[in-house]
Amino acid sequence: MKWPSISFSELFRVKHGYAFKGQYFESDGPFVLLTPGNFCEEGGYRDQGDKQKFYTGDVPEAFILDQGDVLVAMTEQSHGLLGSSVWIPTSNRLLHNQRLGRIVDLDETRLNKRFLYYLFNTRDVRHQIAASASGTKVRHTAPDRIGQVVVNLPPPKVQCRIADVLSAYDDLMENNRRRMALLEEAARQLYREWFVRLRFPGREHTRVTDGVPEGWERVPAPEAIGINPRTPLSDELEHWWVQMADLPTDSMVIQNAVKREGRGGSKFRNRDTLFARITPCLENGKTGFVNFMAEGEVGRGSTEFIVLRSKRLTPEFVYCLARTYDFRENAIKSMVGSSGRQRVQESCFQEFLVLVPSRRVLTLFAESVEPLFQQIKVLHLQNQKLRAARDLLPRLMSGEVAV
Repeated sequence: MKWPSISFSELFRVKHGYAFKGQYFESDGPFVLLTPGNFCEEGGYRDQGDKQKFYTGDVPEAFILDQGDVLVAMTEQSHGLLGSSVWIPTSNRLLHNQRLGRIVDLDETRLNKRFLYYLFNTRDVRHQIAASASGTKVRHTAPDRIGQVVVNLPPPKVQCRIADVLSAYDDLMENNRRRMALLEEAARQLYREWFVRLRFPGREHTRVTDGVPEGWERVPAPEAIGINPRTPLSDELEHWWVQMADLPTDSMVIQNAVKREGRGGSKFRNRDTLFARITPCLENGKTGFVNFMAEGEVGRGSTEFIVLRSKRLTPEFVYCLARTYDFRENAIKSMVGSSGRQRVQESCFQEFLVLVPSRRVLTLFAESVEPLFQQIKVLHLQNQKLRAARDLLPRLMSGEVAV
């Protein structure tokens, strides 16, 4: 079925955001400043956690967002961001920032707002918005250029049905993401409790000398962790490949690994930790836990990863350690190179001391956190299947597949 063509300018207007003043940005406050970091590349809103910006200054009421508002990213501050959309999940707390377009004056008799949110995330609309962008260092578009986008528009009843189908998938995936975040936080909190605060099982009967419990050791990191360990892999074989863009900033889940042929790069195995070595990826928190390969497989990744492999600890312990402030600060302080391309020096790990717990405590920790890591893996696999099913989006939107 071929639906009639219409331009966005006939259906709604895109409104520029407000230039909020930097002197009022704080680590906490009454308002959350919406930024491109809150946009997912595939569309959707994400909480930035401790990287979230808050605003404490006076706020024009017209720039306080309402639940159900739709916004579109008008800048390519990270790969794939331009044209992605957000459906505002809460009201009276999020602020409409500059470089983000808010959909206003929507003709709801012809266009369903939830359908529009999904429409922005179709390949055709993204390509048109990308083609309208200008700029050298950071590409950007403008409200009037977004208004020139042309789409094929189904009848309102069909729009509602499509939006309902896709919303159901999104709700399931978001629920899984929340569960994964809670599981990971539980593992990382247990690590902090036992190995940072030293409130481990049996501590009441364990003597501690200079911060080292009896039966534990404090050793340079390379004695406990393999730093870029040698891992054989034939250049002739197809293998898993992980790019820097696939590494998460706030979770362990590696998103979009693919199988392909290729040479060079960092080599890793299941249960290794991938740790970004280049600025600003390291400062942004890019770190992942490898858990998606078959037993015995070896993968390759960007040369800008440092592969961390347990020698005297456990893989889960190494990942939790890599997420700690002290471990990351030690690496960041070692960076050398030209501005914007600074890299971690591997020698810095020789200077970082790691507590190696007793075998009993390590075993208890593994028994506690391995099931959490396994549940995260299962939930991520579920989301991959849900995402594959939801990738009917382009064909639903075009009418090629009936609702």
